[in-house]
Amino acid sequence: QVQLVESGGGPVQAGGSLRLSCAASGYTYSSNCMGWFRQAPGKEREGVAAIYTGGGSTYYADSVKGRFTISQDNAKNTVYLQMNSLKPEDTAMYYCAADWDTSYGGSWRTPLAPVYNYWGQGTQVTVSS
Repeated sequence: QVQLVESGGGPVQAGGSLRLSCAASGYTYSSNCMGWFRQAPGKEREGVAAIYTGGGSTYYADSVKGRFTISQDNAKNTVYLQMNSLKPEDTAMYYCAADWDTSYGGSWRTPLAPVYNYWGQGTQVTVSS
């Protein structure tokens, strides 16, 4: 049974930093993408960052480029999201996802599309101004 457990969220002031962690178990942690997504109240879930665990290629939403960094620790089956220079608009529930579904085409064929087979429960990030 695949489990993804996120941690590291919480309240932070604008300009501050947080590091989210996603520990994966029961999952073949290789040669696929894992991603971080977020969803604010009343908004659609959006891709924030993704990493190809087989080679380390990374993908970022334009809104977080230069501020967020996704990384992995293969020995711990864990993916991280380092978030710097946080803004109030970064406030959302952040979700970890694994096993990117490559059967989708067109605009869905990107690791930043929410087409993953496994999802964590989420961790809340609240940025105050």
